[in-house]
Amino acid sequence: MSIMINADQAPEPVGLYPHARRVGQLLFLSGVGPRKRGSQTIPGVILDEQHNIVSYDIEAQCHSVFANVRAILESAGSSWEQLVDVTVYLTNMKSDFAIFNQLYAEYFKSNQPCRTTCEVNCLPTPIAIELKCIATIA
Repeated sequence: MSIMINADQAPEPVGLYPHARRVGQLLFLSGVGPRKRGSQTIPGVILDEQHNIVSYDIEAQCHSVFANVRAILESAGSSWEQLVDVTVYLTNMKSDFAIFNQLYAEYFKSNQPCRTTCEVNCLPTPIAIELKCIATIA
């Protein structure tokens, strides 16, 4: 049996899916981006009139996506320290990986989950990073 979880503090999903699903002692998060709840605003992103990205700040997006993941984890009864696997999707590995990797190391000093980082052509909204996570629930 699985339990659907939607966090009041995390941005609304852009499709028909929950923020997370709990199965036994495991928590599977849907892809999490840096948007803010109740807004289409993406931290550090400037769009033109056609909603194309003019510029973005990967550092601002990283801080925001980490905060969103934390909000979902805590809403589900888990925590940052209980993350066991993180899949990272970046839209520009060459430009963004070094900054992302530095920030990741700061956020994950005490807990070091398994991690895979992939470059993708684009994401469903004009974001540069998305995380897919698995955590445990004590």
